[in-house]
Amino acid sequence: MSTLLNQPDFYKALEGARSPVHSGGHPFSVAWANGELSLKQIGEWAVQHFYYIDAIPQQFAQFFCRLDDLEARQHMLENLLGEEMPDTPEKRHPNLLVKFGKACGMTEDDFINAEHNGKVLPSTRAMRSWIWEMVNVRHLAEGAAGIMVALEGQLPTLYPMYVDAMRKMGLTDDDMEFFHVHIEGDAEHAHVGLEITTQYSTTPELQKMAISAVRASTEMRWRMLDGINEAFVQGVAQAAE
Repeated sequence: MSTLLNQPDFYKALEGARSPVHSGGHPFSVAWANGELSLKQIGEWAVQHFYYIDAIPQQFAQFFCRLDDLEARQHMLENLLGEEMPDTPEKRHPNLLVKFGKACGMTEDDFINAEHNGKVLPSTRAMRSWIWEMVNVRHLAEGAAGIMVALEGQLPTLYPMYVDAMRKMGLTDDDMEFFHVHIEGDAEHAHVGLEITTQYSTTPELQKMAISAVRASTEMRWRMLDGINEAFVQGVAQAAE
């Protein structure tokens, strides 16, 4: 890439970078959407996902502190407050995920003490560490692209397929509140991510780095699902043979 892409082409390149390994095409997601997973297996996914997202508020706060543009900081602050929900702490996203997990038969201890109990998978740990790298080490263009475009940008199309499957399994919309808030909010977060990424991608090299960050984050999420699928789907099948 030797010339600066215009905004429409840059947006297209950023969004296109998450398509080859979009989590919706992962075998675990396909099995979930097809109703082939048990509530126990979905609950195990929730435990892993909790470990991944429990640090997101602190990570977003770290990223907020690095942004030197007021409008970008305000957008990130809105995102951060949406995670922490200071007026209704029971609606914090990690808390909503625990509520969902309980509906799948897990206990609060399964979530809170997963690390102490040796239940956190290496690929899940790597995913959480990757976000810390994005917010602390990488260029601001990479951070916005790798988190908001790559990861939040997947959820409005990924989570509806999960919800449809779980509704058929008897879970209620209240049980699945965690998914609904992301379906409703993350389309806007992804768009804001595109704007912030563009703002900080001021050279062809930075645009290239941002696109690569989208691809890398999408691949990291795919690998996290690989670990979950291997541990709780393939492992269960092999044990039954």
